[in-house]
Amino acid sequence: MDIGIDLGTANTLLYARGQGIVLNEPSVVAIKEGTRGALAVGSEAKETIGRTPGSITAIRPLKDGVISDFEAAEEMIRAFVRRAVPGRRPRTRMVVCVPSGVTPVERRAIVQAAQRAGARQVQLIEEPMAAAIGAGLPVAEARGSMVVDIGGGTAEVAVISLGGIVTSQSLRVGGDRFDAAVTDHVRRAHSLLIGERTAEDIKVAIGSAGPVGDGFEARTFTVRGREKVGGLPKTVELTVAEIRTALDEPVEAVISAVRATLEECPPELSGDVMEHGIVLTGGGALLPGLAARMSEATGIPVRIADDPLDSVALGCGKCVDDFDALERLSPSGV
Repeated sequence: MDIGIDLGTANTLLYARGQGIVLNEPSVVAIKEGTRGALAVGSEAKETIGRTPGSITAIRPLKDGVISDFEAAEEMIRAFVRRAVPGRRPRTRMVVCVPSGVTPVERRAIVQAAQRAGARQVQLIEEPMAAAIGAGLPVAEARGSMVVDIGGGTAEVAVISLGGIVTSQSLRVGGDRFDAAVTDHVRRAHSLLIGERTAEDIKVAIGSAGPVGDGFEARTFTVRGREKVGGLPKTVELTVAEIRTALDEPVEAVISAVRATLEECPPELSGDVMEHGIVLTGGGALLPGLAARMSEATGIPVRIADDPLDSVALGCGKCVDDFDALERLSPSGV
């Protein structure tokens, strides 16, 4: 069976040919000290983050969109494929999404991990291309389409025309960087230490990139953590305004990458982007106020894809359904 893998820093999605998206799990592996193989993978492993005894380690095999722990990544891919496609599995063809800024060494690491997990053939496709395909943009036409894909580890900005990426920026800023900004703010402003799961909860509940309205500004979030100095449990109430300020630096980094990409875009394609706008995909696209702030900063309409969380996986899946088309779009195969 042919499989498409959106191998994300935060979540991994699998697309099986003829079935659609069959798996969506956190990219986390729990490993027990002194043993080989994974103790838990995906949602079960994520539950252990920050709560494991000394003998168990919860690992994120990917950092900034690329493999940082080869063995853990291999275990994770193998477990996910086994979970998504139970029973006997002949060696399969895999399409794997990668950030546009990965190095040749990083590409080889991803290919080798997929091969050792059971793939007989591995084809790579760059994430902004997959995101654009999944969002329904006319990537094969002689028309400029601009996509901004904000995942857990990277933000991918690209202008696409005639089946290729004309100009792009790959920024190692994504949801994890947003969470880290929240963690740093809570530590500095309130002398409170919190974990990454708590930071993500705060971001989802009251995070924003600009004014939202509809009562959102009045929201608060009660967070519990450990005092930085005394080490005792402490409770603090956070506001929308302070978390927006905390997120300002990574949000502005993404917008700066969009501006830089537009500056490098050929004039004819710039006109297309002005006419048809920018499409946001990825989990970061759901940050309230981001589309409006990006539109204000660029003077270009910005809209969120219909299914931003699954756009990359859906685009990858369309390539799984037509390997020949993928080879025309991205010759990075093995």
